[in-house]
Amino acid sequence: MASPMRSLLADPDRYLQSFRLFLERSTEHQCMQEFVERQLPDVIASIGNGKSTINVLSVGGGAGEIDLQILSKIRARYPGATINNDVIEPSADQISKYKERVAQASNLENIKFTWHKETAYEYESRMNAEKKTKKWDFIHMIQMLYYVKDVPATIRYFHSLLESQAKLLIILVSGKSGWETLWKKYASSFPLEDLCSFVSSADLPRMLDSAGLKYQLYELPSRMDITSCFIEGDKDGELLLDFLTETLDFAKTAPPELKQQLMEELRKPGCSENRDGKVFFNNSLGVTVIEP
Repeated sequence: MASPMRSLLADPDRYLQSFRLFLERSTEHQCMQEFVERQLPDVIASIGNGKSTINVLSVGGGAGEIDLQILSKIRARYPGATINNDVIEPSADQISKYKERVAQASNLENIKFTWHKETAYEYESRMNAEKKTKKWDFIHMIQMLYYVKDVPATIRYFHSLLESQAKLLIILVSGKSGWETLWKKYASSFPLEDLCSFVSSADLPRMLDSAGLKYQLYELPSRMDITSCFIEGDKDGELLLDFLTETLDFAKTAPPELKQQLMEELRKPGCSENRDGKVFFNNSLGVTVIEP
């Protein structure tokens, strides 16, 4: 009998709901913000040297929260330059939230925004069809490589668009995170759509080494409170379980044996830490900065 389990991506509204709850319950954005504050200035130290215009490409820019923080650092480093910020983002909902954020933000003068409602692959196909190869001074892909079919090819393509002083920044879940443990054991049990690949920062060095690329790695510790996942019938807990397994209504549609195994796994040290009666999932991130 076919499993009733379906991919969370089949229901965009529930996916966004679970994603927002994930951001609420985790230190995902805080640890990225810390990276932007502390390490990013060194990463971008030479991307705009001698340039009056700096071209930035955000691949999978989402609602723009981290994008705007990155742009403020670039602006601070190159105060006189004009910044062209192009955003590739397939979700109309996320783009409209991004535009709202830009409309409400102060001090964005000198920054021009262009949004492309498309996937990374659609952008690449369109550029190839138009025989265009625009070069960029800074490209970032934050938590988006899970949604491409061919990760090495996507990295190669966007790397080929870098100017001589540019950088390509990729953020993914860390190879030391609970995600890695979960995916290694259970990926084959989840209803993956072909748009999803389980990739972590631990997978990148192999791909980059084989392409002969130079890069630097950073670890960003992060955690997420998943205590509610263990409360039977808790709506938030069910949403977080959906997010963790990329499965729509996991609590209701997963075979009982799989659900039991997964719940046990989530409590183990490979995935989580138990502290003060709460369960904190290891949500650490890995940052890879690739040279031209």
